[in-house]
Amino acid sequence: MKKVALAFDLGGTELRAALIDDAGRLLSFSSLSTDAAGGPAAVIRQIEQLAETVLAQTPGLSPIGIGIGAPGPLDPDAGVVIAAPTLVGWHEVPLADILHGHFRLPVRLENDANAAALGEWRYGAGRGAASMVFVTVSTGIGGGVIADGRILHGRRGLAAEIGHMTITNEGERCFCGAIGCFEAVASGTALGRRATGRTRPSDGSMLRKLAANADVTGRHVVEAAREGDADALALLTDEARLLGIGFTNLLHLYSPDVLVMGGGISHGFDLLHDQMVMTVRERAMPAYRDVPIVAAQLGRHAGLIGAASLIFDDEGNSLAKLN
Repeated sequence: MKKVALAFDLGGTELRAALIDDAGRLLSFSSLSTDAAGGPAAVIRQIEQLAETVLAQTPGLSPIGIGIGAPGPLDPDAGVVIAAPTLVGWHEVPLADILHGHFRLPVRLENDANAAALGEWRYGAGRGAASMVFVTVSTGIGGGVIADGRILHGRRGLAAEIGHMTITNEGERCFCGAIGCFEAVASGTALGRRATGRTRPSDGSMLRKLAANADVTGRHVVEAAREGDADALALLTDEARLLGIGFTNLLHLYSPDVLVMGGGISHGFDLLHDQMVMTVRERAMPAYRDVPIVAAQLGRHAGLIGAASLIFDDEGNSLAKLN
């Protein structure tokens, strides 16, 4: 009998669900816009609705448990969402207990960035590594750390807030209130903001044309750079240098076997790679300079696959205890 888990990826914009087997393959999938303003009860109803949809796509398969990735901060051991900033009213919500009460299945809750890290480590670019740092560079910067074969949680699951390392004393103020956070200066949002500041509507630039004369996004910068646009290439050089500084800190802190980069800006990984590596080699101590920096492989499904893997991991541990 095929072992499958029901997985959810709860985001402030989109809620996604899938049935996934223990080889990391998606067997069914569905998504909808998250009712982020509706409070926990409304979103939990959506979770139940999506579960019905994906299970109906795969008749005859019964999940052995539920894994869910959700915005932090959260406590994975207690199964509690502590205070999700993108979801209205989500304060100390015992999500694992609520879902267990409805589905009568084991439930594992994990920070969404940690879930994506687990997915890449078990089934993607970090497979086979004992230690790995995963960094997602998109609207913000997040990630997770695998240290000696285990996800690094820290107190109440709050470890590895990668985006809030301070890497400069300049720049825009981060939403957390600090100046110089990695996220505030090197995220896709920050890249788009720099591109918007360097151009103006109807100036004839490729960046503004791609943005239809609205604000430029990080993805527009990558698209323009692929067309050889000089402004976009210069912006990506600066972006790669900032990412390289942050990556150097992560290498020094965690000494991984591999650093994996995902998120929307990783679509420009090939354009960023050489400058990121050059920056690391300029700034890192010699013992850390040869750690490979690679692109993520699982794309937008990494979090779902990682969440499902929590259930398979639990089953494996239970069997080991029985033996």
